[in-house]
Amino acid sequence: MKKVIFKTESLCPHCFKKIPAEKILEDNKVYMEKYCAEHGKFKTIIWSGSTSIESWIRNKERAHIKNPNKSVEKGCPFDCGLCVEHRQHTCTALIEVTQRCNLNCSFCFANSCADKERDPSIEKIKFLYEEVLKYSGKCNIQLSGGEPTVRDDLPQIISLGKELGFSFIQVNTNGIRMAQDEEYVRELKEAGLDSIFLQFDGTNNSIYKKLRGAELLDLKIKVVENCKKYNIGVVLVPTLIPDVNVDNIGKIIDFALDNISTVRGVHFQPVSYFGRIPEMPRDEQRITLPELMDNIEKQTNGKFKLNTMKPPGCENALCSFHGNYIYKNKDELINITKNSSCCGKIEKAEEGAIKAKEFVSRNWSSRKLDTFKGKLSSRKVTSWDEILYSIKNYSFSISAMAFQDVWNIDLERVKDCCIHVVSPEGKLIPFCMYNLTDVQGNYMYRKSQITNQKIDLT
Repeated sequence: MKKVIFKTESLCPHCFKKIPAEKILEDNKVYMEKYCAEHGKFKTIIWSGSTSIESWIRNKERAHIKNPNKSVEKGCPFDCGLCVEHRQHTCTALIEVTQRCNLNCSFCFANSCADKERDPSIEKIKFLYEEVLKYSGKCNIQLSGGEPTVRDDLPQIISLGKELGFSFIQVNTNGIRMAQDEEYVRELKEAGLDSIFLQFDGTNNSIYKKLRGAELLDLKIKVVENCKKYNIGVVLVPTLIPDVNVDNIGKIIDFALDNISTVRGVHFQPVSYFGRIPEMPRDEQRITLPELMDNIEKQTNGKFKLNTMKPPGCENALCSFHGNYIYKNKDELINITKNSSCCGKIEKAEEGAIKAKEFVSRNWSSRKLDTFKGKLSSRKVTSWDEILYSIKNYSFSISAMAFQDVWNIDLERVKDCCIHVVSPEGKLIPFCMYNLTDVQGNYMYRKSQITNQKIDLT
């Protein structure tokens, strides 16, 4: 028996036309159903697992964009910039410093490769930094691409951001150069690099061979070692794909805990079908957030319990989850995740954005290695100074972000997005919209065109 539980708006995968959509509860799973008069009906799973979608939604008072960069003409999602209809401020501004890459991955939202167009100049990147300051203020910065470390002047780009007043700068990287070139790592640290978002899909080379086309595990281990040496925070970022690495979730978390002095957390990204693989996915090719949370509890033998993972306070509740902990030893972590949506409390989205920026800046940067002893004393933490010290130096997080593709795009979620890509024109575009591709592989906002490419992952 089917039951309509929510109504929203979505897009046709063929023509990008805005169309009505319904979220349907059927056999304890939630699907998005939508219909385009020209291209027909589409149905995609969006929620499955032991956590009900109704219990997950949290009440939130929208934020208002104080300095919009785009007027409303066609309505969401065709006026991104941000426009006045957007409901959340920028927590992380993502600046793409190159479209070149030293890998040719099976899955790539940017469709990056070795022979892309010329990199943006330092002057252009300064303009992008300044546009972020103008329209969003001093948010967190993630330098991305492509692969940012193919640029020799990446340290200069980081220094520029610091000089302009951005206190937290992270690099989104596959880690290859940072594993092979220790001097480059030192230069990045001296420039002010706080953290890396390290592509880390698993703990065996067969996973990397399928997803990245090369056996990379030794390089991943080496970059963590180099970041430890130069005191750079590391967040492991696995792209999760059924029948490829979902069964490796527990071992990824174990690896993180084995390297707790450097690794600040694991940020899972369930696969989204945009960019290099735009063909229509089957439901069994997806993993939803509640399924991921169930797997975390099961594969860690209950060390990370389901009830310690909560909805976000910043972006839309259906976009992500987080769990925050204090590390005592590998077998014992103290849950410190707050649930501010309890008792029917309505949280202000603007407050959620402020808290999210502070959390990332504080908890994803490096630890104080001179005082880290590998485990927290078993004595009870009592004073406020001790609490702050424990959070700074023994915190560990598990989180996930479920990016949307054209099959499951929900415009209510888009309006709540807080991760914004800075376009070449300096506009702030919600991440999922910037990378959205239709069935032919055409982007709505990204300028380049791509060709359908079916990848055999068996």
